[in-house]
Amino acid sequence: MKHTNKFLSKLLILLCCLMLLVTGCSLLPTSLSEIMGGFLGSDDDTVTISREEYELLLSYKQLSEMMEIVDMYYYQEPDHQAMMDGASMGLLYGLDDPYTYYYTPEDYAAMWEEDEGEYAGIGIQIMGNYSTGLCTVSRVFLDSPAMEVGLLKGDILTRVEDVDVTATTLQDAVDIMRGEVGQPVKLQVMRGDQLLDFVVTRQVVHVNWVNSTMLEGDVGYISLYEFSGDCSVAFEEHLNKLLNAGAKALIMDLRDNPGGWVDDAVRVADMFMDKGIVATLSYRDGTGETYKTTDGANSIPLVVLVNENSASASEILSGALQDRERATIVGVQTYGKGVVQYVLPVGDRGAGMQLTVAQYYTPNGNEVHKIGITPDVIVEMPEEQKSMFFEIGDLTDAQLSEAYRIALDTLANTQVE
Repeated sequence: MKHTNKFLSKLLILLCCLMLLVTGCSLLPTSLSEIMGGFLGSDDDTVTISREEYELLLSYKQLSEMMEIVDMYYYQEPDHQAMMDGASMGLLYGLDDPYTYYYTPEDYAAMWEEDEGEYAGIGIQIMGNYSTGLCTVSRVFLDSPAMEVGLLKGDILTRVEDVDVTATTLQDAVDIMRGEVGQPVKLQVMRGDQLLDFVVTRQVVHVNWVNSTMLEGDVGYISLYEFSGDCSVAFEEHLNKLLNAGAKALIMDLRDNPGGWVDDAVRVADMFMDKGIVATLSYRDGTGETYKTTDGANSIPLVVLVNENSASASEILSGALQDRERATIVGVQTYGKGVVQYVLPVGDRGAGMQLTVAQYYTPNGNEVHKIGITPDVIVEMPEEQKSMFFEIGDLTDAQLSEAYRIALDTLANTQVE
């Protein structure tokens, strides 16, 4: 789950200082006056910093020494900017947090491009599991190059060109799958006990965040694939379309939804819940932040589908609906990503970073991280259906079928009352 924030100026200033120290001098000066003289460019200027800040600056001396050694002995002319990008990646890698990482300018632009719902690629959504290292195709976009060649939901991505794909190398694989329209990319997946090779030609991929249909018995079905782009606006449009078509009960499908922007999850929650808590964030310094809904919600009976790939903002939404007794949650235990990230620009080249800043809790104070949301009704997906692609509203889908039955029962009980 991501959102932007402007208050982390100290962190950004510190990163800028790191870049100045590594690129602006061969060896770090060893005295306070030399350090500040280097920054200010004049021997007459003085400034006072704390001992802690002084020692922090000195801790970067090793990086400067390494840069000098490279400049002196490396067998080719070094690319200093590439080294700085690598140093930035390594800095955040040291946090040992799979949700914190550095974006090169190219990666940062691609991230925002994807959020807009249109990009050059092959058209798959991938879930990386940091416990197993496996990267599983959780969605194949309609009319995409991936669908054309036969990639399926449930395929485990093992190789992209010359990159062995794991949760830690997934971003590298994604970067390769993006690229010039019309150019091929080689993929290898594990399907069951078979290794399968594909060549997929990159095309412009159009992402639909929401889809919906009417089921028999006045039950509306709406699938929300990701909390990105204009998803909350599109969700409301689909919801109104179903209501206008006569929907008296609703199934919301959050299966395989990896999360996204917290604000979108709150907006969707606000459509179904009156004034109250959606989630509470807890920061390292002991402070907190509470996300709330407002009055004026729709009271339509609601069933929510989740699975092991429902993560982050999906868990915020389903956890709030469950705690506040607004919906029946159906499926299996969710992923368990109960932390929040800020997405921030870094420097003046268009780079960025994603940083985990808080842990969140459901309205009842339940912890989600590495635990997940336990559905009210547990429905396992049959083994033979786990890799199947179902058309929208297909009731041969075992989990959807049970959610539909519950929606009908809820509707019947509501009408009787």
